[in-house]
Amino acid sequence: MHTVKRKKSLNPEHTLIEVEAPLVAKKFKPGQFVDIRLHEKGERIPLTVFKNYPEKGTITIVFLKAGKTTMEFDTYEEGDVISDVVGPLGKPVDIENFGTVVCVAGGCGAPEVYPIAKALGEAGNHVIGILGFRNESVVMLEDDLKEVTDELYTATEDGSYGIKGLTTDVLQGLIDEGKDIDLVHAVGPAIMLKVVSELTEPYGIRTMVSLNPIMVDATGMCGSCRVRVDGDMRLACVDGPAFDGHKVDFDGLLNRLKLFEEEERISVERFKKGQ
Repeated sequence: MHTVKRKKSLNPEHTLIEVEAPLVAKKFKPGQFVDIRLHEKGERIPLTVFKNYPEKGTITIVFLKAGKTTMEFDTYEEGDVISDVVGPLGKPVDIENFGTVVCVAGGCGAPEVYPIAKALGEAGNHVIGILGFRNESVVMLEDDLKEVTDELYTATEDGSYGIKGLTTDVLQGLIDEGKDIDLVHAVGPAIMLKVVSELTEPYGIRTMVSLNPIMVDATGMCGSCRVRVDGDMRLACVDGPAFDGHKVDFDGLLNRLKLFEEEERISVERFKKGQ
């Protein structure tokens, strides 16, 4: 059992919860994630670890209230108990001194990119951060990312905050300015990862993307998170979630992400009705 220690609403769509998970807090490395189950009748879902506190034995999780389980998780308060927090799962990202690294995060990719950017900075890289959101109302974690980046650009699609445009517009601008970029690491919606990868490939910029396919057990048994990389089938939960963006079959990934849209819609409707 894992006790909720703190809860904070970041904006109308995203919530931060700090939960007791001492083993995860001790072992977590940037790029990894956890699989949670709220109670014995709940489903398992993968969630991002934003920060880990080994001394306190806690981790913070930031999630988008998008489906039935995340909506239910948002009803939990300090002192409530979560049945299972499994992790850390997945392979940590490679951390070394590459030179100049651009960390791109779209929406809920911001909490996942934070520990990656922090570790890359500690390894001696010049870290440039790009955050992208729909509008000002959902901008989050900007101050946290400022602390671990050398430069930070925030964009909104409607121009209500920061730079008007997409993360890829900002990235293209940096390239056009002649920035000597050694690595791009992108986290966010699959379509954004696809566009980022297509943008950087002609310039020969190494690009790593953290994928978010459908995932169930998160330990390599169910095969739900399979994705084709360089022509071979890979499992995001154990082989990733980070892969070379220039080798990912994004069209296949995008199609698989649509598989259970109707079931997810029905589940949300039932939850809202208290069924």
